[in-house]
Amino acid sequence: MSLASRLSTLRPARRRTAAALGAAAVVAGFGLVLPIGTADAAPIPGMQAAPYEYFGWGNPQDPKVVMQQTGIRWFTVAFILSDGGCNPKWDGQRSLTSGIDATNIKKIRDNGGDVVVSFGGWAGAKLGEKCSSSSALAGAYQKVIDAYRLKAIDIDIENTEMHSAAARGRVIGALKLVKQRNPGIKTYLTLGTEQSGPNADGLDLIARGAAAGLDNDGWVIMPFEFGGGNNMAAASIKAADILKNIVKSAYRYSDSDAYRRIGISSMNGKAGAGEKVTLADFNTMLAYAQKRHIARFTFWAVNRDRPCGGANNGGDTCGSINQKPYDFTKVIAKYKG
Repeated sequence: MSLASRLSTLRPARRRTAAALGAAAVVAGFGLVLPIGTADAAPIPGMQAAPYEYFGWGNPQDPKVVMQQTGIRWFTVAFILSDGGCNPKWDGQRSLTSGIDATNIKKIRDNGGDVVVSFGGWAGAKLGEKCSSSSALAGAYQKVIDAYRLKAIDIDIENTEMHSAAARGRVIGALKLVKQRNPGIKTYLTLGTEQSGPNADGLDLIARGAAAGLDNDGWVIMPFEFGGGNNMAAASIKAADILKNIVKSAYRYSDSDAYRRIGISSMNGKAGAGEKVTLADFNTMLAYAQKRHIARFTFWAVNRDRPCGGANNGGDTCGSINQKPYDFTKVIAKYKG
């Protein structure tokens, strides 16, 4: 796919779309043991706050610089797709063990951070569709988990994968197997939303998860390109509260427990449908996240967290509003879960 067509199809939304840390993490494929924090260290933003960064196109920022400028330590690295079959690759093309993605993951870990790897997104061939069974799909997820010794994965389930009842079922079944095979791993399911909460496909996904007994750590909505206009914080919080009620009912959680199993994955700056998510909106959502202790408060994407101009004008390479670099990442970095 050409760069121009990729940028046009990788539009964000429907995206486009805290465990205690051990003393060290072994970086698979690099033969290194890297410190990533200790139980006695001061709290730092962890996987609950990990913003998306996409290294596959445009002009992605150096994650080391982002860490130095913002205090963020975890990133959600996007996207793992199918290579045409039931085999995972970055964007369906790039190797797991070499190239820009592996290099940047090593850089993040070398500087005291870690990553959540995201599967799916809006564009490209999805593993949930290409793998023929939950077991096969779990095997594809496992290849990535093993390659990077991951503590958390994100399934950004969108577009054709989300619209397919069979694929939704395979994803739920695969995540249950992943949980069984990788004790302690965190799993997040990220999905689109309306202002009234998840649509019929999203409701079915949550119902399937509950029926299967999937102990999912976070049902995360992407509240943008959903008609929020210039009141995006209020619209996002309303959708999150509705999501809480749905998860509470499906799993028979208490209110407190249900809030701890939901999340918000917003977008900075101008989204679609005339929406604009401001720094004030982010701070309002941060206060909500802190009050409710939600599982995840993140956004798409670090790539957009800078003013437009020069090389930063195409697709999702800037936020398109008057801002300083990393303004939105600095807000996210305040969330400690």
